[in-house]
Amino acid sequence: MASFIRQFASSVVPPIASATSNPFIDIPIPTFIIPQSKSATWFYTTAAIVGALLVLEQSVYRFKKKHLPGDPWTIPIIGKFADSMKPTMEGYMKQWNSGALSAISVFNIFIVMASSNEYSRKILNSPTHAEPCLVHSAKQILMPDNWVFLTGKSHVEYRKVLNTLFTRKALSIYIGIQDAIARQHFRQWLADAQKDPSPQSIMMTARNLNMITSLRVFCGNHIPEHGAIEISEKYWDITQALELVNFPLAIPGTKVYRAIQARKVASKWLELAASKAKTAIANGCEPECMLDEWVKELEAPGYKGRKDFSDREMAMVVFSFLFASQDAMSSGLIYGFQHLADNPDILAKIREEQYHVRAGDVDKPITLEMLQQMPYLKAFVKESMRVKPPVTMVPYRTTKAFPISNDYIVPVNSMVIPSFYNSLHDPSVFPEHDKLIPERWLDPDSSANMNPKNYLVFGSGPHKCIGIEYATMNIGLVLAIASVLMDWEHYTTPESDQVQIIATLFPKDGCLMKFAPRPRP
Repeated sequence: MASFIRQFASSVVPPIASATSNPFIDIPIPTFIIPQSKSATWFYTTAAIVGALLVLEQSVYRFKKKHLPGDPWTIPIIGKFADSMKPTMEGYMKQWNSGALSAISVFNIFIVMASSNEYSRKILNSPTHAEPCLVHSAKQILMPDNWVFLTGKSHVEYRKVLNTLFTRKALSIYIGIQDAIARQHFRQWLADAQKDPSPQSIMMTARNLNMITSLRVFCGNHIPEHGAIEISEKYWDITQALELVNFPLAIPGTKVYRAIQARKVASKWLELAASKAKTAIANGCEPECMLDEWVKELEAPGYKGRKDFSDREMAMVVFSFLFASQDAMSSGLIYGFQHLADNPDILAKIREEQYHVRAGDVDKPITLEMLQQMPYLKAFVKESMRVKPPVTMVPYRTTKAFPISNDYIVPVNSMVIPSFYNSLHDPSVFPEHDKLIPERWLDPDSSANMNPKNYLVFGSGPHKCIGIEYATMNIGLVLAIASVLMDWEHYTTPESDQVQIIATLFPKDGCLMKFAPRPRP
């Protein structure tokens, strides 16, 4: 112990300076503040730089956020990345309820979320200030030159061409395909139910029905069966990558990387389909799918628009339609089945309408003329998608400083996100807003019909969904055919009314159903 004390004393007590010594030189300096090596120098320098960058990150976030509700500080580097990986409706509701505008940050991407109808519509209708980015990884998945990212006049002109694919004439081609595929899948559902009568999730079976329907409507038989199956199986990788903000690098093993590989597979088949459609129409065949109809329209005598669409460009358009429809329409179908099972009185009214329009013939294919005679079915589809909107928000990116309100300007290159959910559940417009009431759409003077600005299921503005009629027709047609061919029972669990967000909304338990053949009338 004595030796330790002597050693300690000699290290901290300076020796008595001589008359000739420099007192400043002789003052001992603690060894812990003297760099011992170059590696230590690099360590302290790096630590100082990292510390400065972290301070800068917080300062920039607070400068952009200003007075908006939101966390006063952001988690260094990743921000709210953990929340974006596993989003919940409860988390979104908390953010929306914090203010009409609120702020978050993910991987240093500054995000402003709008919860009110006023600000949401302003974002959707301000093409000079903001452009759709869908999700942060969308351009990597869809390709940067995809038409969905066009703005201004070029977008308007391109959309005019694509509008010809959703005319009444075109829809009359698609509806026969939709009817036949729905019946084919229902036969398989019933066969599977006979083998195993226990409740089964319809999450993937409904998705498969929707994917095959879309592929045959868009591409007809220009894609072989094994090609359609490959696209359907690979597309799940794309769905899983549609998180608000993903890991920023598309390296092997990441969701975005897998989604890009899935897109490459789909593009290969879609380009083949476009080429075959051009050949079929050139050989005098009549249109049997969307690609056929597109090529036919380009050759019409009265057509004055652009005609030089390559196979790749047509494939990208079709892929964008798959991107827009697959998850949203699957969500609409699944919740449609669940809502009807949980509301037998509504299902009974739909069946009554079906039997009346069909004159009791449940095998009769549905036509556009028949759909026009089904107002209750149409009202149910509209209400079901209001209560559980497939898409609750669509991210945009500011192209310049955006004065969204009198006291706040969204910085350029920020993500700004309009919310649809609050507009669709506004109690002043939709009394008993959480309740499924199709009748609210049958009264032309109802507050729902008098406030169309609140029905944002398909968005608003120049980028509003181009396939509204196609989407609602498909969901209504599938549920109509199911109502007369099958009985189904919803097996409820504690998670049946909870929501999981996988690009769009789905029941957390996968929607467990039991199907059985329905006696003919």
